[in-house]
Amino acid sequence: MPDPSSGGPGATPQPVESAGTVVVFPVLSRSDPQAEGVLSTWFVREGEPVKADQLIAEVAVDKVSVEVPAPRAGTVHLLVEEEAVVRQGAPIARVD
Repeated sequence: MPDPSSGGPGATPQPVESAGTVVVFPVLSRSDPQAEGVLSTWFVREGEPVKADQLIAEVAVDKVSVEVPAPRAGTVHLLVEEEAVVRQGAPIARVD
């Protein structure tokens, strides 16, 4: 069984230490809390300013793409790379 703190598959997302707002991959299925998707596209670059509700990423889940908006205006910091597998509810970016 994988160690949840190891950062590998099955890892539990660790809290992000920051005064910024954490952007998470939205929870799409309450029946499957382990559901995952692939962060297919970043629409912004590291350190780029963003506006509230600006689309910052797209996550592919099965045959559907989920767009992820910035929760507020600020500077975006990317926490995962494109093509990374992310679990729903996991942090993917931070907006300071």
